[in-house]
Amino acid sequence: MSTVRIALAALPVPTSPADSQARALEAVGRAGRERVEILCFPEAYVPGYRAPGKRVPPPDPVFLEQAWGELGAAAGRARVALVLGTERVLGQRPTLTALVLDRDGARLGFQDKVQLDPSEEATYAPGNGRRLFQVGALTFGIAICHEGWRYPETVRWAAQRGAQLVFHPHFHEAEPGSFRPTRFADPENSFHEKALLCRAAENTVWIAAANCASPGAPTTSAIVRPDGTLLAHQPYGEPGLLVADLDLDPATGLLARRCRTP
Repeated sequence: MSTVRIALAALPVPTSPADSQARALEAVGRAGRERVEILCFPEAYVPGYRAPGKRVPPPDPVFLEQAWGELGAAAGRARVALVLGTERVLGQRPTLTALVLDRDGARLGFQDKVQLDPSEEATYAPGNGRRLFQVGALTFGIAICHEGWRYPETVRWAAQRGAQLVFHPHFHEAEPGSFRPTRFADPENSFHEKALLCRAAENTVWIAAANCASPGAPTTSAIVRPDGTLLAHQPYGEPGLLVADLDLDPATGLLARRCRTP
């Protein structure tokens, strides 16, 4: 049996870029103490997701480079690989992305958010292309927020090419008057958590979704087995690290590879 220990950083919504960096560094240190091999953060955690009403300063490539460097050094000290939800400045608008850092702190590359939610198009620019990453025995892909909820092909692309796990960093806060769940995939809740069960089962891969911990959030950080059943989830609104040991053997990608498209 081949196993990997992962963690999802269910952290409070940061109040500033400096706060996001400090909280991320603290999470890396804790993950190292818990012998985690790879830690995933929510979408755009550093410097913070540019949601309506959020006072995130204008994109700052100097801050981002400095933060990535410090987090890479921390990852190397802790021997923890990172899937860091962040942004990068490639044009007039920032691009949502995930920076992948190896356990020695080396940068393995970026997975940009290709499929934006319509509400993001005035703030962010879409990326291009998909790729896989390798950390130890684990091969994984990344589908960021809207991509994983509504576009199954983003997960299937990775599974068909050998991914055993797809990370799903996202940002999802409560809206006024919205349903506030206390149990995972509650039938009265929105479709989002149910979609995670589908993404895993229809592709025979692990799904690991990381969200911020905020009051009344409609989704929480969660890990779903390749058969579509829930392994673990973070209590709603409760900050912390969700840590789990994953058996990679059942993550065969069988159903993804059997999918035939016209």
